[in-house]
Amino acid sequence: MSLVDRAKAKKIIGKWRADHKIIVFTNGCFDIIHRGHIEYLRKAKLLGDVLIVGLNSDASVRRIKGEPRPYQSEQDRAAISDAMEMVDLVVIFDEDTPFDLICELKPDVLVKGGDYDHRSIVGAKEVESWGGHVIIIPFLKGYGTSKLVEKILER
Repeated sequence: MSLVDRAKAKKIIGKWRADHKIIVFTNGCFDIIHRGHIEYLRKAKLLGDVLIVGLNSDASVRRIKGEPRPYQSEQDRAAISDAMEMVDLVVIFDEDTPFDLICELKPDVLVKGGDYDHRSIVGAKEVESWGGHVIIIPFLKGYGTSKLVEKILER
């Protein structure tokens, strides 16, 4: 669909809810897209009708990952995420965690990757409090942004 701000996202979600769509949310930096990301997002989309990607802003990525990240600007990362067939909506957030965004958008399903356990997932309690579900999707072994960057630098 498109990259939107929070206010527009809430309006779109309101329409989806009126149509009884199951709303899935995930988040991340999605700095250098690789097969692991694609497989993860495909599996996330299968958990509902629409998939929202909360994308960390450039400032947020720098605080979390350190320099020289992000490798690509938030606008470039958003355009790439938005171009993926399984992604219905992209919302950039500037906080270090998507907690506020999750509470604003109130997804039916919150999805995180296999490096998380249920207790450490930001927003999990809140999603479950309104009847939603939290799903952990295992990582595809051998794929990761850091591994890909190391491989590129070695060559």
